[in-house]
Amino acid sequence: MTFRELHAGRFVMPNAWDAGSAVLLAAAGFPAIATTSAGIAFSLAKGDHTLPDGAPAVSREQMFERIREITTASVVPVNGDLEDGYGAEPARVAETIALAREAGLAGGNIEDYDGRELYDAGLAVERIVAAREAAGPDFVLTARTDGQLLRTPASLADSIDRANRFRAAGADCLYVPGVNSLESIRLLVQEIDGPVNVVIGLGTSTLTVADLQSVGVTRISLGGSIARAALGFIRRSAEELATKGTITFAADQIPQAALNELFARSSKGEH
Repeated sequence: MTFRELHAGRFVMPNAWDAGSAVLLAAAGFPAIATTSAGIAFSLAKGDHTLPDGAPAVSREQMFERIREITTASVVPVNGDLEDGYGAEPARVAETIALAREAGLAGGNIEDYDGRELYDAGLAVERIVAAREAAGPDFVLTARTDGQLLRTPASLADSIDRANRFRAAGADCLYVPGVNSLESIRLLVQEIDGPVNVVIGLGTSTLTVADLQSVGVTRISLGGSIARAALGFIRRSAEELATKGTITFAADQIPQAALNELFARSSKGEH
């Protein structure tokens, strides 16, 4: 089934940050995976979004280097976290979408947030129009609006309006992160004229896949949640070793032979 065809039903799309995590996620049986800009940034010891002035950020070139590693390793379609398209101008966004197609992505998200504030609604729409023109017929374009995640004065109605304007501009899927109430998500699904992506694993939300699919959510992603959990495991392991001198964390290892076999199959394009 193509990535576009998946959006006619309901599916879960976890996020990878390198080739190894991509292979593990695909091997679990998910029909598609995504990249995570946060996970990739953290793996490079850099920050993601709302960075302090002078803090290191991941360049478009660095991000696409990692994206190509992920698409090469994955046997299922990959959706790219393309942030704001790496520039405000519609032409810059179109260029990023062209790079995404060349890198082997089946789809990608474009945000209406520049790292400090939301783009003007009119410009945000122009950016999606440009992205659509560059995407071609097969690439699944997701338009993301970050007003709820940023807790700006924008109401849920404003975010729904933006999502519908992006849909009219050519977006295939709509994404409003930061909404964690099941009733509000139900409203998103009812009021947005197109497939909706919802992210789980942010903050203290306890929503499950079953919860979201029960209200009609098409696509469920996890953002950087798995990557952050993996880093949390590393920190806990290091603290245990440094303070107690024990290695109980080693019980959670995947055996080397199993990893060798999995990655050998992956290198041959086998499931």
